[in-house]
Amino acid sequence: METGKGYLIIIGGAEDKHGESIILKEALKMLSYEDKLTILTTAAENPESVGREYQNVFNRLGLQNVQVLNISTRDEANDPRMCSLLRSSKCIFLTGGDQLRITSILGGTMAYKELKALYSSGGLIMGTSAGASAMSSTMIVEGNDNEPARKCTLKMAPGLGLLDGSIIDQHFDQRGRFSRLLCGVAENPDVLGIGIDEDTAIKVYPDMHFEVVGNNAVTIFDGHTIKSSNISELEQNEIIAITGITVHTLPQNYGFDINARKVIRLKKTKD
Repeated sequence: METGKGYLIIIGGAEDKHGESIILKEALKMLSYEDKLTILTTAAENPESVGREYQNVFNRLGLQNVQVLNISTRDEANDPRMCSLLRSSKCIFLTGGDQLRITSILGGTMAYKELKALYSSGGLIMGTSAGASAMSSTMIVEGNDNEPARKCTLKMAPGLGLLDGSIIDQHFDQRGRFSRLLCGVAENPDVLGIGIDEDTAIKVYPDMHFEVVGNNAVTIFDGHTIKSSNISELEQNEIIAITGITVHTLPQNYGFDINARKVIRLKKTKD
């Protein structure tokens, strides 16, 4: 996997917005007072209220240079004025909603190029829920929760490709998505499956290691170690058999080296 130049904070959804907000506070650690944070509400069905809520949260946490940008059509995503607003940002925050809206509206546009340019120039991209799923190279669009892993029950599509070679799933434990991510990795053993619980995030550094932030856990599926799978032999909806897959479950104070595919034990820091 290529080394990036910027930072990603990928949130499993339902992050704390009104208490300590330890995940959203990560933005404060990485932005100066002058730096602009742009809330991009493309995924949201109700962009005005979602944008206003996050703007109020970031203002409360101490960031004052916060703007809300609703790009809802491909024409807007190619609008020079919209792109200029993205270009002036040090951080872009992708809200939740529908990840297919993010990729189908932004994909291949000038706005997408600005997003990639921000990341490659050392900027920060944050995303929660749908905004988290869209960051991977292959994203889950639809799948069954709380069911065994079955063939062809998972719908996937290309993501934004900010975190290459991965599939990200969100609301992971809370919505019973273990089997659906397992199915995704069985179908694509070369990718890394990353399931992020609610109120939990991974902070991805330019050297492609990440740290877990938040109150729950991150589950990792490494398909490189799969010894056998019957997925190519099955009819649709039959249950998949997989042997030898490696699974890690990591809370805060742990991390993961994506390139080396190794767990990292972090030193605890005092508040």
